[in-house]
Amino acid sequence: MNDFNYQLLDEIIHSRIRLAVMALLISVEEAEFNYLKEKVKATDGNLSVHLKKLEEAEYISVKKEFIDRKPKTMYTLTKTGKTAFNQYLISLENLIKK
Repeated sequence: MNDFNYQLLDEIIHSRIRLAVMALLISVEEAEFNYLKEKVKATDGNLSVHLKKLEEAEYISVKKEFIDRKPKTMYTLTKTGKTAFNQYLISLENLIKK
């Protein structure tokens, strides 16, 4: 039981909302802000804060555009994000097995 080290979990991902966002984005090519908000059941402001943290860690990329003068923000998991998420799952699995 000496290897039981929860501190190996990625603290950027290890938040309910950020984990939910990462899990959603790993399964789709890209997702719109409103889709993420609906699925995660978060407020605009709360979700924005968590998305910004993931963006700063370079786990997600953001593409903003206007369609018919309406803003549309799309999020995609980066290669770094995919690697981090997969490592998070491995670390969580190792933690559970100990």
